[in-house]
Amino acid sequence: MTDTVPQYLAGAHTAMSRDEALAILDRLTVHLREGTTDMAPAQMKVPISYYLDPEQWQREITEVFHRIPLPICTSAELASVGDFKAVRVAGKEIVVVRGKDGHMRAMVNVCRHRAMKLLPDGCGNTRHGFVCSYHAWSYDTAGRLTGVPEESTFGDVDRDDYSLVQLACEERAGIVYVCLTPGLSMDIDAWLGPVLPYLEALELDKCTHFTTKELAGPNWKVTLDGYLEGYHFSALHPNTVALTNHSNRATFDSFGPHVRNVFALKSLDEMMQRPREEWDPASAMGLVYWVFPGMSIAGGWRERTVISIMLPGDSWGESMTWQTTLLRTPPQTPEEVEEASKTAEWFFAAFRDEDYTAQTDVQNGLASVPDGHMIIGRNEIAVQHAHESLRRLLAGEPVHGDR
Repeated sequence: MTDTVPQYLAGAHTAMSRDEALAILDRLTVHLREGTTDMAPAQMKVPISYYLDPEQWQREITEVFHRIPLPICTSAELASVGDFKAVRVAGKEIVVVRGKDGHMRAMVNVCRHRAMKLLPDGCGNTRHGFVCSYHAWSYDTAGRLTGVPEESTFGDVDRDDYSLVQLACEERAGIVYVCLTPGLSMDIDAWLGPVLPYLEALELDKCTHFTTKELAGPNWKVTLDGYLEGYHFSALHPNTVALTNHSNRATFDSFGPHVRNVFALKSLDEMMQRPREEWDPASAMGLVYWVFPGMSIAGGWRERTVISIMLPGDSWGESMTWQTTLLRTPPQTPEEVEEASKTAEWFFAAFRDEDYTAQTDVQNGLASVPDGHMIIGRNEIAVQHAHESLRRLLAGEPVHGDR
């Protein structure tokens, strides 16, 4: 863990009206003065089987992750024509690529000949398309089959029938979303609903990609729980996050299944002593948007934004996180590159060495819980909200509108 603590720069980018930002800041100042935080009406008890049961996990994969719009990467990672990213998500091999028309497309990353994985995981750029390493079948960047070696001996192959399988894909607010089930459409505007204007106002599509790092983790719901509350800051992060953030002092707002948590930064203490018209919300509020089921956007008002996309792996006990650092201004000097690198590594190390280490210990301890359930506090309101949203989706109930 690097000793460098990233500075929370005063934000020239507010992403909401000053009046709305000050209203959130007012809520935070009340919490600081009164020792409170936004809370749910009651505690929530969650059965341990909810985390451990492979059948429960399989329902979540097939009925939720394979059907709803999933965030896959940032637009900034694939900014140029021909840029692509191949990933394995919830048991599915996919590739997203920016076509010659500038639009993003998603396809199953499997050759139609013998189901060979077409591209290894990772990013790249191609102007001409993709060639399978097994028998050299080739495809263009739109997924159309363009070549079958020695087709005269193989037999005629219909290009339309044996092109790559297409997946619904949309870009919104600088994020690429994909539906993992072929033939299933998605309405990304309806899915994001009222949170979309706030995400668009962050202008992530205008940012520059700096780094993306991968981090393996435990069960996706165990990992999710750690993203959505600041109750653990002082205990788990005494020498990192807690140096700049108050523990257990936050506001909560929901937008359908999606969440905005704003954590009180310690710079707010001094700001509270000044006239309200002098307050700078961006320098005193730790803004985090959580897009269900697995994306955290942190620091969206500042020069550097850290986006963590966390999605399930191949079994109930696995998840994978891609943590991306975006910059509003590309670094121009070696010193600026070094400073940005330190910030990116600081955040990644805090997640890896503190959050994900603790969550792995949580997963290892689940089967030993004697009373068969986990308790989620009133102050962990966003955690409760995420689990209730999941319950609604599995029950076929609407997740937008009144609750």
